[in-house]
Amino acid sequence: MKILVVEDEKKVASFIKKGLVEEYYTVDLAYDGREGLKFAFREEYDLMILDVMLPVKDGFTMVKDIRSEKIDTPILLLTAKDTTKDIVEGLDSGADDYLTKPFAFEELLARIRALLRRNEGRKSLKLGAGDLVLDTQSHKVTRSGQEITLTPKEYSILEYLLRNKNRVVSRTLLSEHVYDYHFDSDTNVIDVYINKLRNKIDKQFDTPLLHTIRGVGYIIKDE
Repeated sequence: MKILVVEDEKKVASFIKKGLVEEYYTVDLAYDGREGLKFAFREEYDLMILDVMLPVKDGFTMVKDIRSEKIDTPILLLTAKDTTKDIVEGLDSGADDYLTKPFAFEELLARIRALLRRNEGRKSLKLGAGDLVLDTQSHKVTRSGQEITLTPKEYSILEYLLRNKNRVVSRTLLSEHVYDYHFDSDTNVIDVYINKLRNKIDKQFDTPLLHTIRGVGYIIKDE
């Protein structure tokens, strides 16, 4: 799943991104409200985490602008302000949850999981093709009941392919959704990860699920 983090304190932003990537999320970072809105309007995210005290445009204004564009992505606000007035203002602006600083990273993860569960009607918690199953909450992947261990990047690629099952996904589109905004899609990194993924989910099984469409992209097909 892909998360946008807008936080002007770069050490905090880096800490959040590092932790989320280790939990199998793909993360884009922005450091002010204007830059954050560009990401929010341009990309599709499963969740947005916005600091309130941002340069250029504050988090409250960002939320209002995002909602005015009919974007219903769950939004979690982060702030050092913890008064009832500030919390009410944040929620009334259109945010879904509010976490005050400093916070334990485990609590942040719990809030994220809760927001994603609320949004589960739009995106299933379990994805699959044939006997391959990916659980987006536990991050567990199995095939024929056998657990498969994936790296965070392999997991992100598989999740995106499964969300687009039976559709060809181009290398460019895949790279945009599983890497951050600055990734160079002209490299062969995607091909390398696809080969590693294929070895894990197909090599030991009779029926291949992951296919390369030469010159076009990749596809996960049901058996």
